[in-house]
Amino acid sequence: MLRYTLMRLGIFVGCFVVVWALVYSGVAPRGLGASNGMWMVVLALLVSAPISFVALRKERDRASAQIAPRLDRSIGRVKSNLAANRSQEDEADDVARTQGPEGQTGEAAGTDEAAGTDEAVKADAGAARPTSGKAS
Repeated sequence: MLRYTLMRLGIFVGCFVVVWALVYSGVAPRGLGASNGMWMVVLALLVSAPISFVALRKERDRASAQIAPRLDRSIGRVKSNLAANRSQEDEADDVARTQGPEGQTGEAAGTDEAAGTDEAVKADAGAARPTSGKAS
């Protein structure tokens, strides 16, 4: 990986020297005001990128072959951690669902909830009934 990085940096430096020579000889335009340095860096990047892509193909493949097994192991660890966390959340959710309000468990919690719901429906139905036939 270090070898690929150094080779890529070498190609960039070579392109930068060529661009610098072209700018100061007048073949390539100078930047506006103080932007001359930035112009040369951008132009060198634009020239070195395709050269690196073509010239360093084999070295890039070697570097990716070194990185791929480590990346696969990392992805495997992350997936197993996510699965473990998900199962812990599921267990906690199941426990919370089996316990009702105030720590009640099982049928008693469901009965209280159903009774509370029926009372709420009756109260809403009574409130919706008009008390007199006349609208004010």
